[in-house]
Amino acid sequence: MAADPSNGTGRTKMNAVTDPAKLLMDRMLRLLRWRVWLAERLQPTEWQITLAWAALAGFLGALGSLFFAACAEGVHQVLTNSNAGVVESMRLLPWWATMLVPAAGGLLAGMVLLLGKRLLPGKSATDYMEAIVIGDGHLPLRSSLVKITASLFTIGSGGSIGREGPMVQLAALLASFIGRWRRFSRQQLRLLVACGAAAGIASAYHAPIGGSFFVAEIILGSIAMESLGALVAAAVTAALTMQVLGNAEALYLVGDFKLNSPWEMGPYLILGLLAGTIAPFFLKSLRFAESFFVETKLPLIARLTLGGLLVGVIAVNVPEVCGNGYTVVVDILNGRILWLALIGIMCCKWLATASSVGSGAQGGVFTPTLFMGASGGYLFGSAIHGVWPHLAANPQAFALVGMGAFMSAASRAPVMAVIMLFEMTLSYDIILPLMLCSVVAYFTARGIDSHSLYGEVLRRKKAEDPTTLLETGFVRDLLKSDPPTVAPTARFAEIARLFLSVRVNNVYVTNASGRFLGAVSLHDIKPYLGEPGVAELVLAGDIVREDFPRLNPDQILSEALGKFLGNDVQRLPVVDAAGLLVGSISKNDLMLAIVEQRKSKPEKE
Repeated sequence: MAADPSNGTGRTKMNAVTDPAKLLMDRMLRLLRWRVWLAERLQPTEWQITLAWAALAGFLGALGSLFFAACAEGVHQVLTNSNAGVVESMRLLPWWATMLVPAAGGLLAGMVLLLGKRLLPGKSATDYMEAIVIGDGHLPLRSSLVKITASLFTIGSGGSIGREGPMVQLAALLASFIGRWRRFSRQQLRLLVACGAAAGIASAYHAPIGGSFFVAEIILGSIAMESLGALVAAAVTAALTMQVLGNAEALYLVGDFKLNSPWEMGPYLILGLLAGTIAPFFLKSLRFAESFFVETKLPLIARLTLGGLLVGVIAVNVPEVCGNGYTVVVDILNGRILWLALIGIMCCKWLATASSVGSGAQGGVFTPTLFMGASGGYLFGSAIHGVWPHLAANPQAFALVGMGAFMSAASRAPVMAVIMLFEMTLSYDIILPLMLCSVVAYFTARGIDSHSLYGEVLRRKKAEDPTTLLETGFVRDLLKSDPPTVAPTARFAEIARLFLSVRVNNVYVTNASGRFLGAVSLHDIKPYLGEPGVAELVLAGDIVREDFPRLNPDQILSEALGKFLGNDVQRLPVVDAAGLLVGSISKNDLMLAIVEQRKSKPEKE
C-alpha cells in the first residue's frame, strides 16, 4: 500500500513547528537547572552582589586616579616646560615665571568654571560628599567634569592644594555611573558612591583601611558593617590595582623609629595639646580667607587668578609652598631640612594654602594638613631635643606623630588618622605615641572649636537644602516599584524566561487588577525541571505560594526588619490595604536605612 503523501507532509510540518519549541524549552530548563544549582550552592545574597559592585567601583576608581595624576603631570609639563616635581620646577624657573605660572593656572581654572556655569545654567557642581550625605547618589557628569578639569590647572600650575579631592570626585563619579546603570536603589547608590570615594582615598594615599575609615567615620558617620564591608572591598581593590599599575611602596618612606623611654610620652602628650590648639586656628584661617576673597566682589576668574598670583609671589623666595607639600614632608621625615628654614617655610605654606583655598580653587586640603602637622611636629621635636635630648632623640618621629595629631584635630576622626598614618608610613613602632597624641589633639580641638575640616562643608550643604535629608521611617520610603510579576494563567515557559532575565528568587503573581495573590519561588519550579512534558502543563496559579510573607507601606522599619528575620528571603513584596501590589523592598536597603536612621538620631535630638 502506498504511503499517504499528505500524512508524511503533515508530520514533517508538525516536526518543523514543534522541534524549535522543544529545543527552546530544553535550553531554558538546562539554564534553570544551573540557576537553581547556583542559588542552592552559592546562595548569593544582595549583600554579596553589592560587594562585587563595590569591588568594580574600586577598580575603576583606581584607574580614574591614575588617569587624573597623568593629566595633572601633563598640565604641569606644559606650563613649566619641566619634567621635574612641582617644587623643583618652580625653583628652576625665572622669578617672573614663578609668579605667572600659578596665576595662569588660576586664570585657566576660572575660565573653565565660568564656561561650565554658562553651559550649565542653574546647575551647581555637586560634590561626592553632598551626593552621599544629603543627595540620592546621583553625581552630574558635566558639572563634575568641570570641577575636575578646573582642578587640573590649579594643581598642575603649582597651587598650594592637594590632588586627592578631584581624585576622589572622579572615583565617586564612576561609581555613581555604575549604580545608575544598574538602577540601584537610593540607599545602594549612595553606598556605592561612598565606595568610590573610599577607592579614591585609597588610591591617593596607598591606604585602603584608612580610606575605608575616612568615608565611614567622616562622611557616613558610622562604622557599621552594613556599610564598612562594601567600603573595604572597594578600597582594597583600588589599592591592589594601584600596586599592579602604579607604585606599590609606602607613600612616605621613613626610617626606623622607636620609643627609647616611657618618659618620651610626656613630650608627645604636649605635642597633642599643641596640635589640637593650632589645628582649629588653621581651619579658621582658611574660612577667613574664603570670606576675604568673597568680600572683594571680584569675578570668579579674577579671584582665582589673584589667589594663584599670591602663591607665585611667595614661591619666588620659597618654592616649597607650591604643590600639596608632599616632597617637603618627605624631606622633613628624613631630616633634610633645617629647623630654622622650616619655620619660614611653614608660615609661607600656611599663607599660600589660605590663598589657594580662599580664592575658590578646586582641590583637596588633606595633604596640606599633613604638611602643617609634620612641620609643627618637627619644630617641636627639635626644640625638645635642644633642651633635653633624651626625651626627643629623633625629631623626625615627632614630625610623623604630628602629622597624625594634626589630621585628627582637623578632621575630628582620630581612628582614621591613626590607621591612615600607619598605612602611609608602615612604621609600627610609632603607634603608641601616635594614638595618644591623636586622641589628645582630637579632644583639645573639639573643646576649642566645633568646626572641622569636612564637618563645616557637610553642615553647609544640609543648611542649603534641608528638604533632601533622608527620612526613612516607613516601608513606603524604601519600596522599589514595578517588581517582576506574572498572571496566574502564565505558563511555565513565561515563568522560566522571567527567572532567567531578572536576578530574583521570587516572582510575584497578580491578577488583572494588580491584586497580590502570592509568589512563585525559584525552588518551587525545581521539581519540573527534569520533566519537560509536565512543565508545559504547569501554570503560575498551580504552584503559587499564597501564604508568602508581605509588608504594608505604612509599617515602620523595625517591624519590616522583624519580618525579614523570620523569613529566609532577600526581598519582600509591599501590598497596600486593598491588597494591591505596590512594589518590593530589599533587605539590604532596609539595613542601610536603619543604619542611617540610627546615625541621624543624635542630630535630631
